[in-house]
Amino acid sequence: MKGNSIKKMTLTAMFLAIGMILPFFTGNIPQIGSMLLPMHIPVFLCALICGEKWGTPMAFILPLFRSFLFGMPPMYPTAISMAFELATYAFVAGYLYSHSKWQCSKALLRCLIIAMIIGRIVWGIAQLVLLGIGGKMFTFQAFLAGALINAIPGIILQLVLIPAVMVALNRTKLVPFNNSENKNINYAK
Repeated sequence: MKGNSIKKMTLTAMFLAIGMILPFFTGNIPQIGSMLLPMHIPVFLCALICGEKWGTPMAFILPLFRSFLFGMPPMYPTAISMAFELATYAFVAGYLYSHSKWQCSKALLRCLIIAMIIGRIVWGIAQLVLLGIGGKMFTFQAFLAGALINAIPGIILQLVLIPAVMVALNRTKLVPFNNSENKNINYAK
């Protein structure tokens, strides 16, 4: 049990480091760099591989820590609202996936889509509150632009890349998909 915690802690630290560095690479693509949502990928992978208990705190501190160290994203309101958004992604995706009857690519996509929808709603609420405190307006058009229209390249990338990584990890048996029916059969033998 202790070895499993050390493994998850190490993986979480690795995903945090990837989340800190990945935006430097995508930032070199001026037209769509930020639209690729580079911090989202390690957050989802951490939650799916290590679970929501490890992924959620890592996701919350990632944009805050990155803002503090590098000044990007700006702390107010971007990094703060992203902290809530990413933590929601990690919690929802990790919880739903770990509690799925079957852990397969279909369940993975379903969990990702549900997490993306809920996370974007949480981001919108956080933006509304934070900008309201600052005396600024957050319109529905701004929500649609930030949560959907500008995020389309990143959403597509996540829906393609994350399942591909998880399938590759399954094939190498590093992070195997779990099928509850097979578990019952294996225990009976």
